[in-house]
Amino acid sequence: MVETRDKTPSIAVTAADLPLACPRPDAPLWARHPRVFLDVLKEGEAVCPYCSAKYVFTGEHPKGHH
Repeated sequence: MVETRDKTPSIAVTAADLPLACPRPDAPLWARHPRVFLDVLKEGEAVCPYCSAKYVFTGEHPKGHH
């Protein structure tokens, strides 16, 4: 977890986590909702429209066709 300026806990993700989908595979059953893919590379962060989980991209951007 990463803490942002507004003190909201965020989930740090790297290129290894892409493509990023919420909920994460390790989420407990009670926290499941329809899967949504999030573009965390565009602005460096993304918020899930279902559960409001905030993901922050850390590290190097992936290399390839983008």
